[in-house]
Amino acid sequence: MRFRGVASWAIGLFRRSLQVRAVLTTLVTSGIALAIVGGFLSYSIGNGLFATRQAQVLAESSRAVVEVQNTFSASSVSNEVALQTLMNTIVPSIESTGTTNSRKVALLRSPGQANTQVLQSPISAELDVKIIPASLRERVRKSAGKLLYQSIAIPTGSDQHPGIVVGAPVQIPLAGNYELYLVFDLNSEQQTLDFVQRTLIFGGLMLMFMIGAISFFVTDWLVRPVRMAAEVSEQLADGALDRRLPERGEDIIAVLARSFNRMAQSLQNQITQLASLSKMQQRFVSDVSHELRTPLTTIKLAGDMIFASRDSLSPPIKRSAELMHDQIERFQQLLNDLLEISRYDAGAVTADLEMQDLNGIVGMAIAGIEPLASSKGSAIEIDIPNGAVEAEIDGRRIERLLRNLLANAIEHGEGKPIKVAVGMNESAVAVSVTDAGVGMTRTEVDRVFDRFWRADPARKRTTGGTGLGLAISLEDTHLHDGWLQVWAKPNEGASFRLTLPRRKGMVFTQSPLPLPPKKAKKGGIR
Repeated sequence: MRFRGVASWAIGLFRRSLQVRAVLTTLVTSGIALAIVGGFLSYSIGNGLFATRQAQVLAESSRAVVEVQNTFSASSVSNEVALQTLMNTIVPSIESTGTTNSRKVALLRSPGQANTQVLQSPISAELDVKIIPASLRERVRKSAGKLLYQSIAIPTGSDQHPGIVVGAPVQIPLAGNYELYLVFDLNSEQQTLDFVQRTLIFGGLMLMFMIGAISFFVTDWLVRPVRMAAEVSEQLADGALDRRLPERGEDIIAVLARSFNRMAQSLQNQITQLASLSKMQQRFVSDVSHELRTPLTTIKLAGDMIFASRDSLSPPIKRSAELMHDQIERFQQLLNDLLEISRYDAGAVTADLEMQDLNGIVGMAIAGIEPLASSKGSAIEIDIPNGAVEAEIDGRRIERLLRNLLANAIEHGEGKPIKVAVGMNESAVAVSVTDAGVGMTRTEVDRVFDRFWRADPARKRTTGGTGLGLAISLEDTHLHDGWLQVWAKPNEGASFRLTLPRRKGMVFTQSPLPLPPKKAKKGGIR
């Protein structure tokens, strides 16, 4: 578990830090380059040492073979004892027992000879003739006086040293054909190569450390302005529009800082202008709405008097009085909605939260909208749980929100039944309003909460809506930290689902009601 935690932390650091990625990339590429160069140098030095020592070995062996052959050729011995004595002097004369250039000698009789005079083969002390390969002896016997050599491993206790054995045929009068072998120990060269390799490895590690340290400081110097730009960008995104980068020097970093500061200044100016314009627009809407309330009140009073006396008027004037009364009512509702939306834009709306029964609020919303449903021929079907569904909500705003959803469903439901469902779980409550009317496309769903937007501008509005109902409903939902979601499919209807936390500050991740509804066909739009 600890290893996994460390690995996860390291991976996270690698993903987050540009500097760490740059340093690691530099170290990996430098390590690969050093490994290639070090391997090449080690191989070249090893081959050079071996080639030099091999040339020296062959030269020494050639002189030794000529010396031995001349010794026997110039000898005038005529008996076995004298010849054996002469042979025994060969090994001490050409062997070397130094610590750096050890050379052992063996004078071996070639097998398969008919000569009956067999003498003892002189061999250097501590030389095991078994290390001389049989294949090499076979080639030496068949050679025409040439020097032949082969690399071997010389056992020394529990270790082995690299070596070279050189062989050549020798003719000994009265004794027949013999083979002279010189075994050279290359341990000195191997130690030199080992020292060079250790030096290369140690030097490579030191160089890697230096490269890592240099790359760390260089990347830190280069990344620091980028890191500072990221921090300033985050502060700008959080609203600190006066934050700027320091401008020093004339290099590309200074150019970046100046460009960034100009961009930040331009954004600050534009945001300030937009904020000022937005405040002016909000104030304009609020002031106009307030100013219109007084003349509208007068017009409404006069219109109500005319509407109350419409029966005594001629038919054309009576119809005009009815139309004026309807439009005055719609105008008043529009002013109320404008005032409400302007209060939301100004951030002046607070929720009056208290524990209430959501079933009761749904019932009041249905009761208020039922005359409209009856006039449109739409039956309202209710599916609510038994008992109270309590939640901490602003009952007045939630009732208004549900009336807006019901009015919207009746408007587009084409006289078909409207289904209202209520659900609850441990952390949330929900209400869904579903119709089986004209539905909406994906583009229409994306804009359904826009202000003054209508799915079909050519469609006649019969419920007297202002075009702000769903926008205000969304603001009321956000005021409760809830969700207002929609599912729709053309010619199959639409379903709006309101999900609210049961207590203020309570977090929920799932709604108690499904969307799309269970009886809705699959393939709708969310």
